[in-house]
Amino acid sequence: MPRLQRSRIHLRRIVAGDERRFLASVEASRALHRPWVHAPSTPLQFRIYARRVRKPENRGFLVCLRESGELVGVINLSNIVLGYFRSAYLGYYAFGGFERQGLMREGLRAAVRHAFKSLKLHRLEANIQPGNAASIALVRSCGFRKEGFSPRYLKIGGRWRDHERWAIIAS
Repeated sequence: MPRLQRSRIHLRRIVAGDERRFLASVEASRALHRPWVHAPSTPLQFRIYARRVRKPENRGFLVCLRESGELVGVINLSNIVLGYFRSAYLGYYAFGGFERQGLMREGLRAAVRHAFKSLKLHRLEANIQPGNAASIALVRSCGFRKEGFSPRYLKIGGRWRDHERWAIIAS
């Protein structure tokens, strides 16, 4: 019988006390994030973000190494709609030094399980810039399917950028 591998990560909600470590991780990740994401990078931006992900229609998770608690990355569920729709948008990013190790894949799979089992959502949608091959490979490896293309969909870094729509449906 194959031995089950214990997850190297755990997810936890973002709290105000994460500010210093979060901002240091964002600063160390500037080159990795550009031009794909503009994470909160000042104390004020972090506080606004931390308040937003505590609202009922949003969830913000830190992906942390199980052994050390180091911050691996962020996963956000936003615009959660319940009722007949039961859907949310998914956003995520790794922190520098933790990319391409499968850690965000473990985190994303845990977040999808949480969304479908605990929140009872039916659908998650991730919108990804077409040139972001690593992000596309990540969602594909977690079972997301490409649904379409949205020109000038989101404003990132002061520019309207095209995005591919990827989604996963609860089984």
